[in-house]
Amino acid sequence: MTRPLTVLFDLDGTIVDSIELLTASMEHAFAGRTVRPTVAEWVAGIGRPLDDILRPWSADEQDLDLVRDRYRTFQRANHDAMTTAYPGAVETIRALHADGHALGIVTSKLEVGARRSLALIGVESCFGVVVGIDATARHKPDPEPVRFALRALDEPAPRRAVFIGDSTHDMHAGRAAGVHTAAALWGPNSREALEPTRPDHWLAAYDDVRTVVRTLNGA
Repeated sequence: MTRPLTVLFDLDGTIVDSIELLTASMEHAFAGRTVRPTVAEWVAGIGRPLDDILRPWSADEQDLDLVRDRYRTFQRANHDAMTTAYPGAVETIRALHADGHALGIVTSKLEVGARRSLALIGVESCFGVVVGIDATARHKPDPEPVRFALRALDEPAPRRAVFIGDSTHDMHAGRAAGVHTAAALWGPNSREALEPTRPDHWLAAYDDVRTVVRTLNGA
């Protein structure tokens, strides 16, 4: 028998609603500065490596270190109070795990931070791999992190996997890796923003995740 479909997830904006935390961390990091991103610019960058988002707004590498430290200090201190699971996320993840699907996380956060979020909402044990920014040399929208997750989960066939995410970076990475892509519309990015990436599936709620996985699993 063909084993169940492999299901990969982005984290922030897909499983956990941490957008307010991420924007508040940015506001703290750039407090008192005139050269700084807007909230819209920051949200558009979520899903890329933190240094890549911070660098255009930093004077030099030393300044980048300072801004990054301020950002992460605020984020760590406020993580638990400002991180929640999206409706249906926990139940869906646990159901997929119980049904035998290999599950993985592909995120631009450090692995330790990603695991903290997963543990907070009670689903860390459901995931066979957590691919953080520290796992690969290249990062989303490059396909390397998705391919890393597939190898870690012993999935040799990209078309037997789906990547669920909320950003253009997720969709580009998944498409380039050859997996099915599914765009989550409950995150901070609109359908209009995601349409140019041509997702294979659209998800309005977590019930749609189960429908898409069942459909692909039977294909």
